[in-house]
Amino acid sequence: MTGGTIRVLIVDDQMMVREGFSVLLNAMPDIEVVGEAVDGREAVAQVAALRPDVVLMDIRMPVLNGLEATREIVAADADAKVLVLTTFDLDEYVYQALRAGASGFLLKDASARQLADGVRVVAAGEALLAPSVTKRLISEFSKLSDTGRPVERPTVGELTERETEVLVLIAHGLSNAEIADRLVIAESTIKTHVSRILVKLGLRDRTQAAVFAYEARLVTPS
Repeated sequence: MTGGTIRVLIVDDQMMVREGFSVLLNAMPDIEVVGEAVDGREAVAQVAALRPDVVLMDIRMPVLNGLEATREIVAADADAKVLVLTTFDLDEYVYQALRAGASGFLLKDASARQLADGVRVVAAGEALLAPSVTKRLISEFSKLSDTGRPVERPTVGELTERETEVLVLIAHGLSNAEIADRLVIAESTIKTHVSRILVKLGLRDRTQAAVFAYEARLVTPS
C-alpha cells in the first residue's frame, strides 16, 4: 500500500458494475481505484502494470474467466490479493477460485460499507471474509470430491498436534483472537502457529488453509 492507501483494480465485463464499485470505493479516504479491466486477460496485464493491493475479480467473463485469471495473477504476483465477486454465495466457480488462490469472496449486492470493509480485510491479510458464509461455501463444495471429479486428499505432513488444532479452528472461521480464547493461549502465539502452518503446508493464506483442512478431512461438511 502507498501511504496507507489501498490500491484496487476492478475486473468485471459489465460497465455499470465497474463504474458503481469505482464510485463507492473512491469515496473512501483510504481506498483508491487505480484501474479497471473488462476480462481476465486484461486483468492479468493490469495487475502487472499497476501492482494493485486488491483485485476485485468477477468470475464469468469473456476471453479469460476470473478463475483462470486468478490462477495467473496469484502465480505471478504473491502480493496481489484477489477478492472474488459473485452473484450467488454458493457458486462452484467461487470454490474453485478459492482453491486457485483467491483470498475471499464478496456478493455483488453488498453494501458500500461491506464492499469497503471487504477490501480492507483482504488487504490486511485477513483472508476469510464473511467467515460464516465462506465456511458454508467451502463445506458445500468439498462434497464434490465424494461425487464428482476425484480430488487428491492432502496430508498434514509435519504439523504438530497444536498446529493441527489451530488449522481446524481456522477452517471453522475463527479469528486469531477467538482461537487464542478457545485454546487459552496468547494471540501472539496463535499468529506464530498460523505462520508455521502456512510455511509447512506451502499455503498462501488463511483461506487456503481452510480449504486444505476441508480437503484433508480435518473438518467435515455439516
